[in-house]
Amino acid sequence: MRPPVSRHRPSDGGPPGPRPRAYSADLTPPWKKPKPVPEVPADPGLVVEEPGTGFCGAVIRCEAGTVTLEDRFGKHRVFPLEPGGFLLEGRTVTLVRPASGPSRPSRTASGSVAVPGARARVARAGRIYVEGRHDAELVEKVWGDDLRVEGVVVEYLEGVDDLPSIVADFAPGPDARLGILVDHLVPGTKEWRIARSVTSEHALVVGHPYIDVWEAVKPASLGIEAWPRVPHGQDWKTGVCRALGWPSENTGAVWQAILKQVGSYKDLEPELLGRVEELIDFVTAPA
Repeated sequence: MRPPVSRHRPSDGGPPGPRPRAYSADLTPPWKKPKPVPEVPADPGLVVEEPGTGFCGAVIRCEAGTVTLEDRFGKHRVFPLEPGGFLLEGRTVTLVRPASGPSRPSRTASGSVAVPGARARVARAGRIYVEGRHDAELVEKVWGDDLRVEGVVVEYLEGVDDLPSIVADFAPGPDARLGILVDHLVPGTKEWRIARSVTSEHALVVGHPYIDVWEAVKPASLGIEAWPRVPHGQDWKTGVCRALGWPSENTGAVWQAILKQVGSYKDLEPELLGRVEELIDFVTAPA
């Protein structure tokens, strides 16, 4: 008769007995286990929702660790690329960077079709003049890509009081057209009278109705209801800052904060958009 086999470790230091069989502690039925969250490339134009904020928009940019969405009102929001961080058609998904690398917007900030890899063209003889530094910075922010492709340089004048002599010194011609953007170009104003004094067929003076180019930025893009009215005789920028509770002692810093909120042409009023586009077309038209 065979002796019984001991399943306990021998006390004399001999070889160990067989180990008890290990069993999984997970008794969850397969149909109740959570399904893995699918990964979806954050391609431009993909519409998703961030459930924490309810913000729904199309992907316009995907960079290291973040994705930028644009809603139907043109508002932009940046979100981190977290696992299961978005909803796609009601399903939870994880957005990942496209395999081809950082996504590129199919259009420029001005709404024109983007030209990937295009080099800046040699500057034309023609120019676009604007009144001040803020005007030039805003035009560069929205139309900069287009202007480089077309080879158009934008310069600022620090006022248009001497506009007729400035145009005469430039001497515009068929191959060197001059476009000028004027603030507050309203019939009967000083600016209106100055603009009418420019008569060269190779120079085009257009303008917007706003006292300052700040007003050409849509209030909604800045989180305000409207631009305040400033009494006649007061400095407009200073009055605006005081009315809105912004630091009035440094309007330059305030402008930089405003400029950061401008992501594309959708943040600007049409009265400015049309005039800048008109100037670009005029300067780049064939001789």
